Amino acid sequence: MIIKILGSGCPNCRTLENNAKKAVDELKLKDVKVEHEYDIAKITKYGVMSTPAVVINNNVKASGLIPDVEEIKNWLK
Repeated sequence: MIIKILGSGCPNCRTLENNAKKAVDELKLKDVKVEHEYDIAKITKYGVMSTPAVVINNNVKASGLIPDVEEIKNWLK
């Protein structure tokens, strides 16, 4: 499974990336990668109009907000 954080690297993007990593760690998931996509051309291919955004297995789960650790954990279960 791949979790992609889409965004420029702003503080909100970094917070979302940290939340995703914490969710993976708390669930003790070994086969999950967290990646950060900074390239705006690649970000727009997901149809995302505002960042940060989170994509799990190529499905946009949230855009323009910062889901908390518990919400991300629910998506990963």
